[in-house]
Amino acid sequence: MSGPVDDSLSPAVESPRGRRAAILVLVIAGLLMLAPFTVDAYLPSFHAIGDEFGVGQAAIQQTLSLYLLAFGSMMLFYGPASDSFGRKRVILLALLAYALMTVFAALSQSIGQLVAARVGQGLAAGAGVVIGRALVRDLFAGADAQRVMANVMLIFAAAPAAAPIIGGWLHEWFGWRSVFWFLVGFSLLLMIAVWRLLPETVAAHPRQSFAPAFVLRSYARALSHPRYMQLIVVFALLFGGMFLYVAAAPAILIDHLGQSETDFWKFFVPLVTGLILGSRLTRWLAGRLSMTGTMALGLCLTGLAVIYNLVQAWVQPPDVTHGVWLTVTPITLYVMGMATTMPALNITALDYWPAQRGLASALQGATQMAFAGVVSGLMVAWLADSLVALAIGMAVLYAAALLLWIRWWLADARRPARCRALR
Repeated sequence: MSGPVDDSLSPAVESPRGRRAAILVLVIAGLLMLAPFTVDAYLPSFHAIGDEFGVGQAAIQQTLSLYLLAFGSMMLFYGPASDSFGRKRVILLALLAYALMTVFAALSQSIGQLVAARVGQGLAAGAGVVIGRALVRDLFAGADAQRVMANVMLIFAAAPAAAPIIGGWLHEWFGWRSVFWFLVGFSLLLMIAVWRLLPETVAAHPRQSFAPAFVLRSYARALSHPRYMQLIVVFALLFGGMFLYVAAAPAILIDHLGQSETDFWKFFVPLVTGLILGSRLTRWLAGRLSMTGTMALGLCLTGLAVIYNLVQAWVQPPDVTHGVWLTVTPITLYVMGMATTMPALNITALDYWPAQRGLASALQGATQMAFAGVVSGLMVAWLADSLVALAIGMAVLYAAALLLWIRWWLADARRPARCRALR
C-alpha cells in the first residue's frame, strides 16, 4: 500500500449527523480520555502515597512508568483483536477488567500492591485509545473525520491537563484513594455508554484474521512502511514534548515554583486553554487547508513555543515563587500547535491501512506510550532538577519530530497528485 486512501476513490462513508454524531463523539472521547486520566489524576498525591507507604519518589514513579509500559504493550493486542472480534465486545471486556484493577488500586496496602494494580490498569486501559481512534475513521469520512478527530484529540490531550486538577481536589478533600474510586465510577459509566450507545462498526464478514502469524506479518508490514512510521513517530515525539512537562509537574510546581497540591490548576488550566484553541483552529481549517498544510502550520506554532520556552527558562531566576505564568505560557503555545497538528497526523496515518485501522491505531498508540514511558521513566529523572534542562529536553524532542516530518513531506511531495487528493 503506497499511500493513504482517498475517500473519493472508495465506497462512500455516510457520516453520522446531528445529535447522533454528538453522542458518538462524546462516547469515543470518553474512551480516549480514560487512559491519560489514569496516568495523571494521582500526580498530586505522589508525596502522600510515598509518606503512607514509607518509600521515596523514585518508587512512586514506577507506578507511572510500569503503567505506561503495560498500557503500550497491550495496545498491540487490542488493535488486531478489535479488527477480528469487533470493536464493541473488546471494549466492554477491557473496561470490566479496568474497573476491577482500579478497585484493587484503591484498596492497596503496600507499594507492591499499588504497582501491581497500576500494571493491571495499564493492561486494560489500552483498548479505549486504540479502538476509539479506529472508530472515528470507521464512522466518519473526509473533512468530517478531521473535525471529529480534532474534538476527540482535544479531550485525549486535555485529559492529562485536567486530571491533576480534579485529582488534586479529590486528594485534598478525601485522600489519595478517592482518586481511584473516582476512576472506578468513570469506567462503569463508560461501560454503560458503550453498551447502550455505540454501534458495532466491524461487519461480521469479512473480518481480519486473529491468527498469530497473520498479526505478526501485518505488524511487520506496518513497521516496514516508512511514511506511516514517520507519521506515528512524529505524533509520539510531539506528545512526548508535552508529556515531559506533565510528568514533571510535581517537581516544577512544588519544588521549583513553591506551589501546593491544590495549585496544579495554575499550570494545567492554561494548557487546557491551548488545547481548546488548537482544536478550534484545526476544525476551522478542515476543508479550507490540506492536511499537510495543517500539519505544517501546527509544527510552526510548536517551533515558536520551543524557542520561547528556551529563552524564558534561561532568563528566569531559580526557585522563584512568582514564575508559574512565565513557565506555562510557552507550554500553552506548544500544546496549541500540537492540538492543531495531531488530528491531521492521525487521520493520514490511519488511512495507510483502511482494512486494518485497529492494528494501525494500536501501533500508533504503542509507539506514543513507549515514548511517554521513556519520558516519565528516564527523561523526567534526568531533567526535572532544572527548568533549563526541561526546556532543552522539549527542544530535542521537537527537533526530532520536525526532521522526521520534513522527510515524510519530501517523500509525499514526490507521489502522484491523485494519491494526495485527501490531503
